[in-house]
Amino acid sequence: MTNSLAGKNAIVTGGTRGIGFAIARALAADGARIAICGRGDTSVENAVSELSKLSKSKVVGKAADVRSSTEVTRFFEFVDGELGGVDVLVNNAGIGVFKSTAELTVEDWNSVVETNLSGTFFCSKQALARMRNREGGYIINISSLAGKNAFVGGAAYNASKFGMNGFSEAMMLDHRYENVRVSYVMPGSVDTEFVSGRGGGEWKIAAEDVADIVLMLLKTPARTLISRVEVRPAKPKK
Repeated sequence: MTNSLAGKNAIVTGGTRGIGFAIARALAADGARIAICGRGDTSVENAVSELSKLSKSKVVGKAADVRSSTEVTRFFEFVDGELGGVDVLVNNAGIGVFKSTAELTVEDWNSVVETNLSGTFFCSKQALARMRNREGGYIINISSLAGKNAFVGGAAYNASKFGMNGFSEAMMLDHRYENVRVSYVMPGSVDTEFVSGRGGGEWKIAAEDVADIVLMLLKTPARTLISRVEVRPAKPKK
């Protein structure tokens, strides 16, 4: 494994809280310069301030809704100006609406699929154009075990994550000979506030555990690709 990410520029979408914040913190602590985005100006400003206190790395952020290709383009242009390019993209931004298929509204469906899947495509497309100029890079998509295991009430979320997994594998095949590696991480239950109304618990995966996996992937020698990582609580509730 390489020693550190010093000198690398990393983007983490949805980096204001939960898994995204933990990933941004881990990469910054390892020396990477960080750019994060989230939907709200205040949440981005607060996260940038907190991350800057926790590491000596440069941390910048800008509000952007990944459902909008225009906002994604503006965000990447912002990163160009602040950091000078991108070496690592972590597509973490995601939402969930959990209803039966009959109860899902068109707005629910569009919101989930456009955030979790279209947003991943918009950000990856912007990153790939820049990685070609830097002779390579790494894209890591934060998926879910819901991307291979359907569950009741998960129609929109399952569809978005099944789609993300297929997209990740195709993108890897498209760009592997351009020195761009692509991996996706599939956590099970993570102890965050992602799902409103569902309690936390020590039995769940910690966001920091997912961040450690991302760091491990990035430090794997360039000759090797771990294309998919499945992550489960060691002792889930019976």
